[in-house]
Order: sequence, then structure tokens, then C-alpha cells
Amino acid sequence: MNQLKHQVPVSQDISGILLALIAVIVWGGNFVIARGVSNQISPISLAFYRWSLATIILLPIAWKQFRTELPIIRLHIPNLLLAALFGISLFNTLVYVAGHYTTAINLALIGTTSSPIMSTLLAYFFLKEKPGGLRIVGMLFCITGILWLLSGGSWHNLRNFHFSKGDVWILGGAFCFAVYNILFRKKSPNISPYAYLFTVFAAGSLFLLPAWLIEKQQVAAIVWTPALLGSILYLGAGTSVISFLCWNASMERIGIGRTVLFGNLIPIISSWEAVVFLCEKLTPQHWISGIWVTIGLILANIQYSRLKKILPFLP
Repeated sequence: MNQLKHQVPVSQDISGILLALIAVIVWGGNFVIARGVSNQISPISLAFYRWSLATIILLPIAWKQFRTELPIIRLHIPNLLLAALFGISLFNTLVYVAGHYTTAINLALIGTTSSPIMSTLLAYFFLKEKPGGLRIVGMLFCITGILWLLSGGSWHNLRNFHFSKGDVWILGGAFCFAVYNILFRKKSPNISPYAYLFTVFAAGSLFLLPAWLIEKQQVAAIVWTPALLGSILYLGAGTSVISFLCWNASMERIGIGRTVLFGNLIPIISSWEAVVFLCEKLTPQHWISGIWVTIGLILANIQYSRLKKILPFLP
């Protein structure tokens, strides 16, 4: 009876997986941009312009729903403000700070390896969302694939790996995003996706405003270029509005534990984007890592009853 209760319809399964894939594909560029524009704009300014632009983009789309749902939103202000603080103000600002101290590949690798683990643990303790055996095995496959990429396929490199200052900042960002995932799952179902995002984007931008005003008095003026403007447009429209809508919808359909594992695809996607946009080369380590992560995602997202149909010898 309990098994049937938690059975997820196939259509809901597929749509949740596709939405998570869209989110991580678009998010893949975030770490590349964080590193690429680190010498052109400060972390706080980049975060402030990104979220302010995202809020402006959502304004005409979400305003009607926001006004209608305002009485409900007021009742859930603590959850919404915490989601804005951790998921908007802190998460990406810490990523952009880390971009000044470590490489883009470390940003993607460390952030996306640690955040799903943190999210799964937080979901277990605060949401009582227990990961099944296949999900745990899938997570281990994902972690193995990322560690393979991180070490360049060498146990010696992995054993001697040490965290830099930037790596610590990205770990802080990963924790903030894990907290956001939990807060989202505890949001009121009566708040629509557009009204929710508009509220947290606007609040997150306001949280950043004082720091941005102080920073403007202390750093040199930004030299605006088409590339920098394009980067902020990509961050504001793509990695903010599109990705967050898809990610939140995926968590609603297939649960936080399964959705967050798709974050392990980001360093793989970032590697492909580096090939396309930065003319970097894919190594055998990238291919092997990608295969391990893909196997892990399949295992984590297939229900045991369906796997047994494919592999009838299973108990």
C-alpha cells in the first residue's frame, strides 16, 4: 500500500527529469561566467545586477499572480525571506567570490559534488525524505564520476588534493543552495511558481542592495562591454528565471532527493561548454566521468519495479 502511495506516474517522472536537465544545461554556463568575468566586475555587483534583471524580467509575468496571492505570501514571509537569503543573495554571490580564487572547473566540480549530498542529508533530517537503495547507489556512482574527473583519473592526485581559499567559498555556496532546496520543498502549495520566484528574486536583490551601495564607493567603476552585458543577460534570463523555474518544478514532480542528483551533470556540461566556447579539449577522464555520472542518474531515477522488469534476475 505504501509502495503504491509513493509511486510516481511515468509522465510526471519524465517531465521532472526533463525539467531538471534543462535547468542544469542552462546552469552549466554560470561557473564559466563566474570565472570569465571575475576581472571585469566584483562578485556583489555581478550578483546584484543578475538578480535585479531577473526580477525585472519576471515583473510583467508574475505581477498579477503576486497581487492575487499577496495575503498567502504574507503568511509565509519567514520561509520566503530565508529562501531569498540563502538561494539568491548568498549562494551565487559566494560562487562569484570563489571565481576570484579558483578555476571554473573547481567551481563546478566541488559545488555540484557537495550540494546534492548536503541536500540529501538535509532532506532526510528535515523532510523525512528517505533515499532508497537505488538512489544511494546512484549517488555513489555520481560521486565516483566526479572524483574521477577531479583527480584526472589518478588516485595519487586525489589523495594529494587540497582545498584552496576559493574551494572553501564554493563549499559555502553549495551549502546555501542545499538550504534553499529544503526551504522550497516547505513552501506553501498555494503560492504559484511565478509569484514564488518573483518574491524571492525581489527580496534577494534587496538583501544585496546595501552591500552593492557600499561596494560602489570602494571599487573602481565597471567598464561595460558587450561581452559583460551579454553575460549578465544570460545570468538574469537564463540561469535565474529559466533554470529556477525548471528546477523548482522538477523538485515538485520527482522530489528533492532525485532532482538534486542532476546537479552532478553540471561539471560535465561545463566541460562541453568549455570545448564549444573556449576551444578546450575533452580528455578520456571527461568521457569516463560522464559515463559514471549518467549511470548514477539512471539508477537514482528508475524505480526498482521498473528495473526488475529490465533485469529479471534481481531479487
